[in-house]
Amino acid sequence: MMETLAGGFLPFEHEPYFNFAQPEVAELQRAAFRQVRGQYAGQRFPLYIGGERVEGGETFEVRNPADTRETVWHFPKATPQQLEDAVSAARAAFETWRFSDPLQRATIFKRAAELLRARRMEFNAVMTLENGKNWAEADGEVAESVDHFEVFARETLRWAAGKPVYPMPDEHVTTAYEPIGVVACISPWNFPSAIPLGMALGAVAAGNTVIWKPASETPLSSLLMVELLYEAGLPRGVIQFLTGTDDVLGDPLVDHRDIRMVAFTGSREIGCRIFERAAKVQPGQKWLKRVMAEMGGKDPTVVCADADLEAAALGIVQSTFGYAGQKCSACSRVIAEESVYDELLDRVRTLAAQIRVGLPEDNAALGPVVSTGSAERIMRYVENGKKTARLVLGGKPADAGERQGGYVTPTIFADVDSTDPLFQEEIFGPVLAFSRARDWRHAIELANDSEYGLTAAFYSRDPHKLAEARRLLQVGNLYLNRKCTGALSGTHAFGGYGMSGTNAKVGGPDYLFWFLQTKTVAQRY
Repeated sequence: MMETLAGGFLPFEHEPYFNFAQPEVAELQRAAFRQVRGQYAGQRFPLYIGGERVEGGETFEVRNPADTRETVWHFPKATPQQLEDAVSAARAAFETWRFSDPLQRATIFKRAAELLRARRMEFNAVMTLENGKNWAEADGEVAESVDHFEVFARETLRWAAGKPVYPMPDEHVTTAYEPIGVVACISPWNFPSAIPLGMALGAVAAGNTVIWKPASETPLSSLLMVELLYEAGLPRGVIQFLTGTDDVLGDPLVDHRDIRMVAFTGSREIGCRIFERAAKVQPGQKWLKRVMAEMGGKDPTVVCADADLEAAALGIVQSTFGYAGQKCSACSRVIAEESVYDELLDRVRTLAAQIRVGLPEDNAALGPVVSTGSAERIMRYVENGKKTARLVLGGKPADAGERQGGYVTPTIFADVDSTDPLFQEEIFGPVLAFSRARDWRHAIELANDSEYGLTAAFYSRDPHKLAEARRLLQVGNLYLNRKCTGALSGTHAFGGYGMSGTNAKVGGPDYLFWFLQTKTVAQRY
C-alpha cells in the first residue's frame, strides 16, 4: 500500500470507470441492484453519535425519484438533544484525534479506498435508487470518491510536514498547521457520496472531527460511506452522523457555539443564510466561525466562429443533459458568435432530440429530476420562457408511463436575452438557453454577465482567443475545448467565484488549509 514512510505513496492514478457496454459488467451492475433491494429495502437505519448506533424516534421516508410510489428505506429525525449529544461527542473526540499521527489518518484513507473499490457497484445502485442517477453518472461519482480517499491520504502527509521559513541567525523558527475543532458538513442530494466525503475528509485529514448531515433525499449513500470509514479504522467518534429536519439540523447546527466551521454545498439561498448566521458570535463562543460554501452556478459555454462545432455540440449536450442538468457545473447557457449560431443550434438540437427518457435503474440516458416538486419548479421556468424566447426543443414533461416521478424532456430555448431568467437564474434541470454574440469578445462579456462563476467552457482553435479566455473569464473552473462538467479530484480543483461560493477548491493542493490554523514557533538558541 505504501512504499516507505519517507518515500510516501505510489504515483496517483485516477480510478477507471466501469465499461457498462460489456455484457458481463452490465450484469454485475444489475446483480448489485438485486442485492441492494434484498439487503436494504424497507429498512430503518440509525444515527451514529459517540461511535454508537442510535435509534431515533420519528422517521422519514426516502422515496425512489424514478417512481415515487416506492419507499426504499427509512431514516430517523434527530432530536435537539441528539444534536447536543453529537456536538459534545465530536468535541470530546477532537481532544484525541487532533493529536493523531498523520500517517495513521493517511493509512485509514488508503484502506477505505480499497474497501470502496470492492463495493462500487453496490454504492452505484444505492445512489441510483436515491437520486435517480443512471449507471455511468453514479459510477463516475463513486470513482471520484475512491480518488478522494487517495488524494486526501497524500494531502494529509503533505500538510503535516509544515512549510519552511526564512531563517534567523539566533532562532529556530517553524511554521506548523493545526486542526481547528468540530466541523459541520452539510451536503446536497445531487452528489451524495463525493461531495460530503470531500468536505469530511478535508476536516478529518486535518485532525478535526465532523458532524455529517446529509440531504434527506440521499441519506444511505452517505451512511454507507461513514460506515466504510469506520471499517477502515477511523475512530468511531471522529464522525457523528445525523439525519433529520431543518428545524433541528439547520439553523441550530450552524448557530451552535461549539461548531468551529461549517462546510456547505447547496443552494445560494441557504449558503447565504449560513454565511450570515455563522458570522454572529454566540454566547460562550471563543472563535469566529469559518464558512466554506459552494452555492451553484449558471455555467456558460462560449463557441467562437473558428471552433470545432461538432466537438462543441457534443460537449454542450453532455454537460447540459447529463444527470438531467442537476449538476452545479452543468452547462445552462450557450453563447455563440453570430456566424456559427444557427449551425451550432441545429447540431445541439439534433443531438439532444436523440436523448431518450427512461428508468435510471435500466441505465436510461435521461432519468427523472430528484422530485416532482423540482419538476414543477423547472416547468414554471419553461412556461415563462415560452413567452420571452424561442422554444426549439422539448418544453414539456416527459411521459413516464405508469411511474410517478419528475420527468422533464430535454429543453432548448433560442434567442435568449441576457436579462431573461433563463439566462441569469440557476434552473437545475435539463433546460438550455442559446444566446447570440456579435463577436468572441462580446461572447466573453455575456459569459461574465452572471452573479455566479463556477465553470465555463470555451471553444476556439485560435491560441490568442484561448489565452484571452484564460485571462478574462471569471470562473473557478475554465475548460478550453472540452465540456464544463467532469472535474477529477486531485487534478481539476473545484470551486467557484462570486455567488458560486468561497472558492475552496476541493481536490486541490490548497483545500486542507481551510480546515487548519497556522502556528509559528520561534526558539532562541
